[in-house]
Amino acid sequence: MRIIDDPGNRYWQAFWEQLRRLGDVEGQNLAVARFSVEGRLDRDVEVAREVVNSNPDVIVAVTNHIAQAVHAANETTPIVLFGGSLIADGIAGSLAHPGGKITGVDSYAGDEIWGKLLQILKETLPSVSKVAFLALRGWGVEGSGADQKRVLQDASQQLQISVVPTLIDETTPSEYRRVFAEIASERADAIIVHARGEFMRSRQLIVELAKKNHLPAIYPWREYVEAGGLMAYASDLREFGRRLADDVHEILNGANPGDIPIYLPTKFEFVINLKAARALGLIIPPSLLALADEVIE
Repeated sequence: MRIIDDPGNRYWQAFWEQLRRLGDVEGQNLAVARFSVEGRLDRDVEVAREVVNSNPDVIVAVTNHIAQAVHAANETTPIVLFGGSLIADGIAGSLAHPGGKITGVDSYAGDEIWGKLLQILKETLPSVSKVAFLALRGWGVEGSGADQKRVLQDASQQLQISVVPTLIDETTPSEYRRVFAEIASERADAIIVHARGEFMRSRQLIVELAKKNHLPAIYPWREYVEAGGLMAYASDLREFGRRLADDVHEILNGANPGDIPIYLPTKFEFVINLKAARALGLIIPPSLLALADEVIE
């Protein structure tokens, strides 16, 4: 088995635990090699070739573009993917029967998520008029990104909020600092962080930069809030990890990935960090606190 990307996140912990429960143990009946693009988006194709050339039985990939690079290098090797908008990006034919050699989990919460995030920011900060949106370069140009951009613009118009896409070229500390300096120059009132796997590795830095620039932020995963971020509206990464492990186990035991349904989350949690709110000088409205699934003191 070949793993592409950061093994240190919570979903990977759940992934390995579930594999062990299923009887697949690294070093015993399972050989594992790990690969990473190390924050450089231009290394996708290079790393994909390295993975394919190692002749694995199954590849586990994080993010659509990495899976697409691997699939382009070899269309016959099964891929278990943690991605988003898999149908819109042409990766799967359907959730129930993805077809081809790719299955996994689709983390996209649906188009309504954008209105939800903006509404939460509006309730938190009634005076908000401009929101920065942190995403990777290329977002909004085609495929699911273009669809998301349209829906986000529609939602922002309804709430009379200007959303400014702030695009990052590579996930390096210097690039994050450049982008947050750009956000500060735009005088944004708050920020939304896209649910990219590449951003997760740098969540501590992202949270620190948001705090340094006095930016209320809503994040895509609770791990950002645990790192000191203000708020998150997200599904459970641990469940994603368990589902990925289930898929790997089935494929290693002869299942066709195209016949394994793609998992779509149905439960989302809203988490608020009151310590972060106080540091920003914010008073979270009681109505919003009542909606929270968890309030971190």
